[in-house]
Amino acid sequence: MLRFVVKRLLTLIPVLLGVSLIVFFLVRLIPGSALEMYMGTQVEATPEMMEELQRIFGEDKPVPILYIEWMSDLLRGDFGHSLRTGRPVLPDILSRLPLSLELTLFSLILALLIGIPLGVASSLKQNTLGDFFTRILGLIGLSLPQFWLAALMVIAFSGFSGWIPMGNYVNFIDSPLRNIKMLFFPSLAIGIGFAAVVMRYTRTSMLEVLQMDYIRTAKAKGLTQKRVIYSHALKNAILPVITVTGFNAGYLLSGAIVIEEVFALPGMGRLSLYAIYQRDYPIIQAIVMIVATIFVLVNLLTDIVYALADPRIRLDDKSR
Repeated sequence: MLRFVVKRLLTLIPVLLGVSLIVFFLVRLIPGSALEMYMGTQVEATPEMMEELQRIFGEDKPVPILYIEWMSDLLRGDFGHSLRTGRPVLPDILSRLPLSLELTLFSLILALLIGIPLGVASSLKQNTLGDFFTRILGLIGLSLPQFWLAALMVIAFSGFSGWIPMGNYVNFIDSPLRNIKMLFFPSLAIGIGFAAVVMRYTRTSMLEVLQMDYIRTAKAKGLTQKRVIYSHALKNAILPVITVTGFNAGYLLSGAIVIEEVFALPGMGRLSLYAIYQRDYPIIQAIVMIVATIFVLVNLLTDIVYALADPRIRLDDKSR
């Protein structure tokens, strides 16, 4: 296990290096520059003024040189300074990261609580009206855009006092109940699509497991249907769900960007949107690097949980 974890952590290096190259050069392909956004449309700058501003903002060097300097600072734990505010980037991101992680975790929990029971029920009632209805709900959940669903929730439930945050965010430590109430609809908007994915995976996996010989043997021994399903079938059928959950956790975090803006939540996603609008390169680069790191670590955790759920899987063998 330790050897596998160390090997996966080492693979983090080339992955993050590749991500850093992509994000650093791609953000500079966005039309308009940070200096143009800083100057606005009411000020006409001479070439001499623009050169001086480029020198002040550290943008007067070739892009490859800027990348090398940024990477050297990054290795020292320095994520740079915002081009708009001049403040260090990392403290601003870390102050907003807990909200984004909490929103992602809540949406993941809601998706599992909705998707797994529906998938199990659908597999047990295969080709019935209930199964057909559940599958239709799954297709609807996959088809609904997150931002549209979030906007609809704001319009429909804005009258429920305390349930729609709209900028009045309260953290979990100060008021756990109010925090959960405020994040319920944003989490539901993010997680409902993934709940449909979980439902479909659970249903398909359960249908396969229920045809296995050991399930028929368990039934022949006189075990109750409840014990056969939850102690034998679901335990093995849940493995593909664990895999898809790990892969989608990072996507749920990235999906929080738009949802935070719709619900006016002061999270990392909203900060990244403003950074894109303002061409604030250091903030964009730092956020992408942090999200990429979280994504890789979550996938590593998924492999470990997968091995714990199925003792037949040996991570040390996979690492050879």
